[in-house]
Amino acid sequence: MHRSSTLAQLPIGSSALIHSMPTGRAGLTRLRELGLTPGVRVKVIRRAPLGEPLQICVRGSQIAMRNHEAAHILVTPAEA
Repeated sequence: MHRSSTLAQLPIGSSALIHSMPTGRAGLTRLRELGLTPGVRVKVIRRAPLGEPLQICVRGSQIAMRNHEAAHILVTPAEA
C-alpha cells in the first residue's frame, strides 16, 4: 500500500492511519464517536467468512463494521 486507499481494501493484519471520513452519515458518525478519527492508527484483525463484517483494532478497542462503511474511510500507510 503506497497511496491512499479505503479501510475496506486493507488486507488482514495490516495497519494504516485514517486520513479522512465523510460527514453526515449516521453510521460513520457512530464510528467517529467510537474513536475512528483522522490521524488514528487502525489494524485489520479479521473478516467474517463471507467477507464482512470487518474487525479492526483502534485505540485498544476492537470494532466490527460493514464493508460499505469501511469503503468511505480513506487511509494512508502507517509507518512501522
